[in-house]
Amino acid sequence: MTAQLHFISGLPRSGSTLLAGILRQNPRFHAAMSSPVAGLVNGALEQMGAGSESYSFFDEQKRKAICRALIDAYYSDKSQAVIFDTNRLWTARLHQLVELVDDFKVICCVRNPAWIMDSFEKIYRKNPFDYSRMFNAATRQTVYSRCEALINTGGSVGAAWTALKEAYYGEYSERLLLVDYDLLTQHPARTLELIYRFIGEPLFAHDFDNVDYSENEFDQNLGVKGLHNVGRKVEFKNRRSILPPDLFVKYQEMDFWLDTTGTAANIIASKKSPVIPVKN
Repeated sequence: MTAQLHFISGLPRSGSTLLAGILRQNPRFHAAMSSPVAGLVNGALEQMGAGSESYSFFDEQKRKAICRALIDAYYSDKSQAVIFDTNRLWTARLHQLVELVDDFKVICCVRNPAWIMDSFEKIYRKNPFDYSRMFNAATRQTVYSRCEALINTGGSVGAAWTALKEAYYGEYSERLLLVDYDLLTQHPARTLELIYRFIGEPLFAHDFDNVDYSENEFDQNLGVKGLHNVGRKVEFKNRRSILPPDLFVKYQEMDFWLDTTGTAANIIASKKSPVIPVKN
């Protein structure tokens, strides 16, 4: 594959599908919602690892070649010059990506975790008679049990949050650009300008009033209607949280990326003040 490969990762309900919908307006770019590539690579490594009967058949170079071949094969039908692969696991796999992909960058969509939990709860209540695969009989009982299921280390939010934290403080943090959902929706043109600068691509004139992207079939299979729907117009909608106040406060202080100590990550986020410029 001759295309330049970059990645979209970060936290759920934080704008990754919206960002993909915007980026795919550029004919040079391919971008979509979460792909299976990270899972394919991880599954192959498990099969070739020490826990497998086949371990002795593979050395490091062969394992590396097979992982890269999986990526190339998955995108072999794409003709765009730049491909963005989306998966929240990538932030826990930077030590593998640096061996597989040249000059890649990772755009990490973030949002205050209290509002992430609020967004999941809002989606849950919009589908009152459709019990999704996101929860089981025990965890779906109340907003408290649902939030706890989401935030634990194996949950949709907790797994992504810990993976992002690993990358944010890790040795490859300079490859990250964290993009805050609120700023993406409030100032899309400026945010995209900084993203283009970060990945070294010429700026494209996006239409932020006509973003068209959805994954209805994926959402139906998950049993969560509207999970990846993107509004046509990029805009910020101010509203009151539907979480009980104690839950909102519990998760509100988990936005660790507002402390830039100990990281080389680039950040487009608000510290109750303007955008933090992308580092040169």
